[in-house]
Amino acid sequence: MSEMTASPTTSGVVSRRLAFFKGLQMLTNRIHASKNVDEIMLELAPELCTLFEAERFTIYAVEDSGGTIVTRIKTGLNGVQSIRLPIAENSIAGYVALSGQLLNIRDVYDDNELRCVSPSLQFRREVDASTGFRCRQMLVAPIRDPDTGSLLGVVQLINTVNGEPFPRMAEEGLLGLAQTLGVAFLRHARQPGRLRSRFDALIVDGRITAEEFADAAREGRESGAGTEAVLIAQLGLSPAELGAAAARYFGVPYQAFVANHVKPMDLLRNIKREYVEQALWLPYEENADGVVVLCIDPEQVRSSGVAQNVLPKKRLSFRVTTQRDFEQTVEQYFGGALDDASVTDLLSGLDEREEEVGSLKDDVSAAADNELVKLVNRIIVDAYRQGASDIHIEPRPGKEKTLIRFRKDGSLVPYIEIPASYRNPLVTRVKIMCDLDIAERRKPQDGKIRFRKFAPIDLELRVATLPTQGGMEDVVMRLLANSEPIQIDKLGLLPFNLDRLKATIAKPYGIFFVCGPTGSGKTTTLHSILNYINTPDTKIWTVEDPVEITQKGLRQVQVNRKAGIDFATMMRAFLRADPDVIMVGEMRDHETVSVGIEASLTGHLVFSTLHTNSAPESVVRLLDMGMDPFNFADALLGVLAQRLAKRLCLKCREAYRPDDGEVDRLLEEYCEDMHLTDDFRADPEAARERVLTRWKEAFAGEDGRFTLYRPIGCEHCNQGYKGRVGLHELMLGSDAIKRLIQSRGRVEQVLGQALGEGMRTLRQDGMEKVLAGITDMKQVRKVCVR
Repeated sequence: MSEMTASPTTSGVVSRRLAFFKGLQMLTNRIHASKNVDEIMLELAPELCTLFEAERFTIYAVEDSGGTIVTRIKTGLNGVQSIRLPIAENSIAGYVALSGQLLNIRDVYDDNELRCVSPSLQFRREVDASTGFRCRQMLVAPIRDPDTGSLLGVVQLINTVNGEPFPRMAEEGLLGLAQTLGVAFLRHARQPGRLRSRFDALIVDGRITAEEFADAAREGRESGAGTEAVLIAQLGLSPAELGAAAARYFGVPYQAFVANHVKPMDLLRNIKREYVEQALWLPYEENADGVVVLCIDPEQVRSSGVAQNVLPKKRLSFRVTTQRDFEQTVEQYFGGALDDASVTDLLSGLDEREEEVGSLKDDVSAAADNELVKLVNRIIVDAYRQGASDIHIEPRPGKEKTLIRFRKDGSLVPYIEIPASYRNPLVTRVKIMCDLDIAERRKPQDGKIRFRKFAPIDLELRVATLPTQGGMEDVVMRLLANSEPIQIDKLGLLPFNLDRLKATIAKPYGIFFVCGPTGSGKTTTLHSILNYINTPDTKIWTVEDPVEITQKGLRQVQVNRKAGIDFATMMRAFLRADPDVIMVGEMRDHETVSVGIEASLTGHLVFSTLHTNSAPESVVRLLDMGMDPFNFADALLGVLAQRLAKRLCLKCREAYRPDDGEVDRLLEEYCEDMHLTDDFRADPEAARERVLTRWKEAFAGEDGRFTLYRPIGCEHCNQGYKGRVGLHELMLGSDAIKRLIQSRGRVEQVLGQALGEGMRTLRQDGMEKVLAGITDMKQVRKVCVR
C-alpha cells in the first residue's frame, strides 16, 4: 500500500516509527562524536528514557574478572551504590550477558514468564525491596565488541511510561543502541594510555603479569576475599602500590591510612558507621580545597551525587584508597565513638546461647541476663532517637529469628533480628518492665513502662502483648514521650483553614470535633488548640487515655476503668468542677456524646475526637448514634477531619517542572470533589479556571509555571520521605449546615453545602501541599481514599 493511500492508523504508526528512529539516530551520532563515552551517556540518559518512553535506563559493564557486570551508568536510585551481578541466570541482566540474547519481559515478578525464557531465570528483588521502586517491564540487550563479538556489557530499560510491554520498535532501537555503545566502549578502551581497571598500572609497570592478575582475580572471586587481598597476601604487593595504581586509573590522589589522623567530628556528626561501610565513602578532612572525600571508587561516588547531598554547600575533592586502608580508617573514626554498646555488640553476646530453654524459670533467668537487659534498653533508646512511634516485637516459629521493627513516619521498617532461642526471654523481660503476668501467655495483656526507671530518658511506653500461633507472643510498644504541644501555627494548616479555625475556637461555648483514623494526629491537634486558648483566666479539664501530652494550666485526668474512671463518668464530674473548657479524648458511645452536647449547651466549650473518615460524615454518624438533631445543631461549632501524609525529604527531593498535561490532570482531580456545588454545576470551566488562577497566584513562579518535587532517597530519610504533614478538612457549623442537621440531611447534601461555603476536602488540601512542595501525589492518594 502506498503512503498516499495508507489508512490514518497505518500512517500514524509509520510517522511515529520514523520520528523514533530519527531521534535515535541523532542521539547515536552524539555518542559517536563524543570523546568521553561515560560523560555523554550520563548526559543522554534522560533523553533516551524519553525517546523509549521508559522510566529508568541502566548500562552494565563487564568487570575485569569477566564473571560479573557492574552498573556504569544509571538513572534514578541515586542512593543505591553500584549493583554487581554475576553473569548467570540468577538475574535478568546477568542472563542477557550470559546468553547474548535480547530479553523483553512483560512482568519481572511473573515467575511463569521467566520460566518460559529459562527454567533457572530469576529476578533479583533486593533493590525494589530496599528502595520502594517496583520494576515491571524490562527490555535488555547485550553490548558486544564489534570485531570479536566478546561481551562488553549490557544495556537495560525499565518500566514503560504507559505500563504496556515494550513494543517491537523499542527492541529494534535498543539493539541499534547496543551496537553503537559497543563501538564507543571499544574506542574508549583503545585510547593511548587508557587503563581499563584500578589494577592495570601494576601490569603496565611490570609489577605483575597479566596471567598472575587473572589468577589472583579468579581466586579472589572464588574465595570471596577479593582481588586486592589476594594480591597483597600471595603476590607481596603493598597497599601503597595498589593505591598508587588506583590513583592513576581514577586520576585522583591516593590516601593511605594515617594512624594519628584527627577525626573531623563536625563532618561525621550525622553519618553512621553502618552507612559508611555500605556506601564505601566518608568525609576525611576539610582543608583549603574543601571537604576531602575518601572512597574506594571515586567515579561511582561522584556520579551518584550522594556525597554532595550529605554535604550540601561544600566543595568536594576526592581521594582514592584501598579496601584495607578504608577499613582501618573506618575503625579509627567509629571504633570508639559510642559511649555504650551498640546493638550489634549486644547481639553478638546473645549468639552464644544455642538451645531455647522451655521452662518459665529459665526464661526469667535469661530475661535477667545483663546483655539481654542492655539490649532491650538499647532497642527502646534507638527507637526514641530515630523518632519511631511504635516498636513491634514479632517472634517466628522454629529456628527463625525474632524480628523487631520500628514504625517511622507511619511505615514499618526492619530494625534487627534476635536469635530464636531468646524470643521467650525477650518477651518476659518486657513483661517484667511493665509488671505484667509473665506466666500468662494465652491472653492479651496491657501495661506501661516508665522508662525513667531504666534510662535517663523521660519516656513512657504503652505495651500490648498478644498471643500468636505456636504458643508465642507478639509485643507492640507505643512510645509516649511527654512532649510539649505544637504551636497551632505550625500544625501545617493552610492559611485559609488556620484563620477559620482560630475564629471558631475563640467562641465561648459549643462543641468541636477532630476526626480521623487511629494515628492521624487528632490528639496532637486538640492539644495545639488547647494551648492556643490556654490563658490564666480559663479553667480547662481533660480526660484522656492515655495522657500523651502535658501542658501547664491544664487539669488532666487519666482514664482508669478498673477504678471506675471512664470518659462519660469524668465528663459528668467535670460539670461540677466549674470548667470553661472540657476536652474528651474520644466520644465513642451515646452517653459520652450526650453529656458533651449537654455541656456545650450549658455554656462550656467542648472538644473531642471521633473515628470517622470525613467532616460531613461525622455529622451523619453522630445523628445515627441517636443524638437529638436540634440540640446537636445548636451545639456544633465545627468538625476538623485530618490525615497524616509523609513529607518529602528536603535534603534530597528533586525539583521538576510539570508539563501542561500533568497540571491539567491535577486540576481535573482537584475539581472532582467540587461536582456537588452549585457554582461548579452552573459552569464547570469557569470554576476550573478560578482554581487554576488561585493556584498560580499562590504557588507558581514569575513565569506562571509550577515546580513540583519527587522523592529520591538519602541516608537522612526513608526512601525520600522524612516526617509527616497534616492534611485537613474543616467544616464549620454554619446556619445552612445546622438546618441540614435538623432535617437529617444526607452526607452528599452536607458535603455539597460545606464545599459551597469554601471547605476544601482532605484531597484538595493535600494537592495544595503538593503544589507547595511539601509532599507528592502518591502520598496524598494513599491517605485520601475516595
